[in-house]
Amino acid sequence: MEEFIQKEAYELSLGQKQRVTIAGILSIKPKYIIMDEPTAMLDPEGKEDIKKIVKKLKEEGYTIIYITNVIDEIFLSDKVIVLEKGKSVKEFKIQEILENIEFLKEKGIKIPKAIEMMQKLKDKGIEINFEDLI
Repeated sequence: MEEFIQKEAYELSLGQKQRVTIAGILSIKPKYIIMDEPTAMLDPEGKEDIKKIVKKLKEEGYTIIYITNVIDEIFLSDKVIVLEKGKSVKEFKIQEILENIEFLKEKGIKIPKAIEMMQKLKDKGIEINFEDLI
């Protein structure tokens, strides 16, 4: 982002603004980072950039609270908390997603195609290492 240091904020794209915001947050060395729909309104490339940043921050030991209604972004999680009317109704580790598909469907949450495929393979006796998919 150094090439944009002389630019005004209004000259930056949404993705660039997101990355600048994240850099600003990191400058104060927080213990926790809360991201509320960080990929909203970004193009596919910008979304991938933000996902890469989140993965890198997790590897560096940051605790990230990631709020999203984009179910495909669930793969960034270690733990999933499903909220309904502002209250937690279910909490599970991402590795337990296959055991929670019916619950998610009951709550009207669309299941990612990759998870549906994993479920079909599991039903046929083919186990997939979930960690390989992340």
